Amino acid sequence: MAMAFAEKYRVKGFDASSKRVDELLKGQDHTMEADSKQLTLLTTAYWKNDSGQGLCFTGDVYELADCNIYIIAVPTPVNKQNEPDLSLLEEASRSVALTLKKNDLVIYESTVYPGCTEEVGVPILEQFSGLRFNEDFFCGYSPERINPGDKTRTITQIHKITSGSTPQVAKQVDNLYGSVITAGTYLAPSIKVAEAAKVIENTQRDINIAFVNELSKIFNLLSIDTQEVLKAAGTKWNFLPFQPGLVGGHCIGIDPYYLAHKAMSVGYYPEMILSARKMNDSMGSYIAGEVVKLMVQKQVFQPGAEVLIMGITFKENFSDVRNSRVVDIIGALADYHLKLTIFDPWAQPVLVKKIYELDSYTELPVGKKFSAIVVAVSHFQFNEVDFEVLMVNNGVLYDVKGGLTNCITDGKL
Repeated sequence: MAMAFAEKYRVKGFDASSKRVDELLKGQDHTMEADSKQLTLLTTAYWKNDSGQGLCFTGDVYELADCNIYIIAVPTPVNKQNEPDLSLLEEASRSVALTLKKNDLVIYESTVYPGCTEEVGVPILEQFSGLRFNEDFFCGYSPERINPGDKTRTITQIHKITSGSTPQVAKQVDNLYGSVITAGTYLAPSIKVAEAAKVIENTQRDINIAFVNELSKIFNLLSIDTQEVLKAAGTKWNFLPFQPGLVGGHCIGIDPYYLAHKAMSVGYYPEMILSARKMNDSMGSYIAGEVVKLMVQKQVFQPGAEVLIMGITFKENFSDVRNSRVVDIIGALADYHLKLTIFDPWAQPVLVKKIYELDSYTELPVGKKFSAIVVAVSHFQFNEVDFEVLMVNNGVLYDVKGGLTNCITDGKL
């Protein structure tokens, strides 16, 4: 978003992590979402005296004092009890408040429950700035919309929802995003409507994926190929093309808990939403159980048997490992006293170690044979792997999402 705005405006990017700031100042982005060449061009443009656009980065909040529009786009995860963790949003709001001035505009992009901007963000801005909401400063909400790893539907090519705390501010926010979002914008009638729209987008996907995950369990018991069933059903014009699989990441696997939290705060228990979450969170242990069954059937199961886990990011062809549900498979297989090796060419081993305390590798082990291989994430590189070389005789190959095209597998969802 910062790069998109920097094509037309002078933009400052702030992050509390000095490591992240230093990385971006060098034109590098470890998430691989930003084009390095374009990032360098925009940072160079910022320092040209005659430039009306460009991008710079800082870790000093007081360097934001000359800004008039602040966009808060921090993560909004859940805690171990699956309750909203708004600590980063609160911290960002306090930071912005330190340099907030009269007539400034604060726009939130973080995914939250309906009402959060005005119930949590605004009071912090008022308290730490000494200014009054909708008199001295104003707010907007425009939920983040991006498909990580997708190089076709980039941020400017995805329709954007906008909203503001007054009708005039709403138009200002809409015009701002409209100036860079080529796909167009949709002006919601209120901040709460925009917040609710965002959180139900991912909740809807979560529920639909839970449905096909349940179907995969049923059809497995009936010895029916789930993928073939979905292909056949997909010939009807209004059948929704959802696929079974692990539901991780910091959107679909998180956002439903925000809506559930808000619903329960007003006395309603969201049965369907939480049932879908329970189903999707159960898939890791289910897959592990299926792998072990196949190993027993093929007589390659024993304590200490070598198992290769291919992929630990939360989705294919992407480097983010946050809230990866592959760790559920790993944890369940470890309970069977199997010896696990994790291979992922996209994941940074240092981050896997930091987040999950697991060792991972970006290259395949040489000279090792595995009793079972679990292709947990469908990275495109995995279609180039010679599995026969990696497996013991009669070994198990389980392709979670059925993404392999060059071999026959023993199991898939």
